[in-house]
Amino acid sequence: MARYWPGRSLLELYRGEMSWRELRVFLRYLPTDSATARAVRGSTAEEDAWTLDRQLLASVVDAMRENTFATVKLHGDPKRTGRLKPPDPIPRPGVKPPQKTNVIRFGGRHGSGAAQLAQVFGRPAANQ
Repeated sequence: MARYWPGRSLLELYRGEMSWRELRVFLRYLPTDSATARAVRGSTAEEDAWTLDRQLLASVVDAMRENTFATVKLHGDPKRTGRLKPPDPIPRPGVKPPQKTNVIRFGGRHGSGAAQLAQVFGRPAANQ
């Protein structure tokens, strides 16, 4: 209350200097980043800091980093870029990082992507 309504306190309500209506209007129009609004929503300050704008900006940064990685990998010297790993996405609250695995996924099934592509298109895989 002191942050958004300086000079006022809840003691004024009990002293009769503030009406219940004033308090209700104050609580209804609190900014979304206030501790009271967060408690009503049941969220943390970190979750509320990730607004839609920040989520979209993080997505743009991730896309730029992936594009830079692909450009360097495709046009760089293979001796220097051979061990180059793709960038990890920016961590976001409530989103678990993807598990690292060497298994290629295609169509939700595990196995060789080439063999599964060959099955989809009705031809034998080149290495079979």
